[in-house]
Amino acid sequence: MGEREEMMAILQKAHAFWETRILLSSAELNIFSPLLDKPKTAAQVARELSSNERGTEALLNALTAIGLLVKEKSKFLVKPGFEKFLSSSSSETVLPLILHMADLWKSWSNLTDIVLKGKEDSGKRRQRDEASLKSFIGAMHAIGSMMAPNVVSMLDLASHKNLIDVGGGSGVYTIAALKAAARIRATIFDLPPVIELARQKVVEENLTDRVTFVKGDFYKDTLPGGHDFALVSAIIHQNSPQQNVELFRKIFDALVPGGTIAIRDYVMTDEHTQPPQGAFFAVNMLLNTPGGGTYSFEEIKKALEEAGFKKAKLLHEGEMDSLVAAEKPKAT
Repeated sequence: MGEREEMMAILQKAHAFWETRILLSSAELNIFSPLLDKPKTAAQVARELSSNERGTEALLNALTAIGLLVKEKSKFLVKPGFEKFLSSSSSETVLPLILHMADLWKSWSNLTDIVLKGKEDSGKRRQRDEASLKSFIGAMHAIGSMMAPNVVSMLDLASHKNLIDVGGGSGVYTIAALKAAARIRATIFDLPPVIELARQKVVEENLTDRVTFVKGDFYKDTLPGGHDFALVSAIIHQNSPQQNVELFRKIFDALVPGGTIAIRDYVMTDEHTQPPQGAFFAVNMLLNTPGGGTYSFEEIKKALEEAGFKKAKLLHEGEMDSLVAAEKPKAT
């Protein structure tokens, strides 16, 4: 690569946020909904959204340039094949995830100051309002729906009977586990408003007879016991190392002797630079949590062993679908 190409590669990264901001604002404005079924002009879309016509047309042209819309004779339409991803009523919609990214935009704008001065730690975790929480859980469900079946296929669930999904969110991984292992029952443990969202998803799947819903806060409350398998899916990155030890101890107590813990999250190299998305996600945790980050296998193993677990192993090395498992020793 020559000097000009190197310079242009740097500059390309500098303005990469343009495309991102166009997409985030489009989701916030719900600009795709009027264009799912029928081509419309910018003026028509602006009237439906009560938006500025000049701004709307600029955004629609940019979305066409990105490849999300098609334009013909001054009329715009969602690109065929993308409707299911950009419709708020579709089960495959990615709009909740895009809206979650739009919510994160605010905290990412503070990166320079936080790197310079550090993050003020009030000792309180971020509390989401109802709309933000629903958007976040919806985003996690959208991602999980694509990942969960493959992740569950890598877990040895056939030999277990009672699963606890700690911080189970929408229940998407519980649902995948129940579909994969016919004899297993599950407990979803999460905050009260999240449990209600999970209940809706489980009802939709007709699996309520195999699921127990327990409301609680794993930072404060004891986990219900008697389980032989614990799933900790996309949780440890929001915790400091000590918080993870404390959580693992609670899970240890909730498992029967010989029980298994499985952790799905980023698993970093020892240098914490790979995978790249994990390194970026660590910055996200710097901005949005008091002490969270992404961890290497050795760091996860150390925390598990401090909590009493043995035989920690890396089941799968990927990105956010990496898996670490460990065992609670059998009674002697």
